[in-house]
Amino acid sequence: MNNKKENITLTLSFEFALKIIEFFETLEKNRKVTIANQILKSGTSVGANIREAQSAESRADFIHKIKIAEKEAEETEYCLDLCKHPENYFYNHDLHDKPLSIKKILLKIISTSKISAN
Repeated sequence: MNNKKENITLTLSFEFALKIIEFFETLEKNRKVTIANQILKSGTSVGANIREAQSAESRADFIHKIKIAEKEAEETEYCLDLCKHPENYFYNHDLHDKPLSIKKILLKIISTSKISAN
């Protein structure tokens, strides 16, 4: 039996990455390849950086990796915003708020990590 407490940040970012992959496939099928590739890279990078932070070598390394994840979430949010405006693009309303939710959690983690370091 696994007694480890669930890491909600890992779970949310993994679920987000799966939704990003689905959205990427929709964009790609409709020849929106440039933005599709960018969304895929930044959207899946969020969770990859959070996961990497779990094996950080120091608190500073942990904070740095979480900051990178937050920046990737910001980039993904921007790309999703871009998809919202052109008439010939697809937009996923359910996906749009997820980067913001993840960013809020990550910013709280960064803030808490800095405070507890002092």
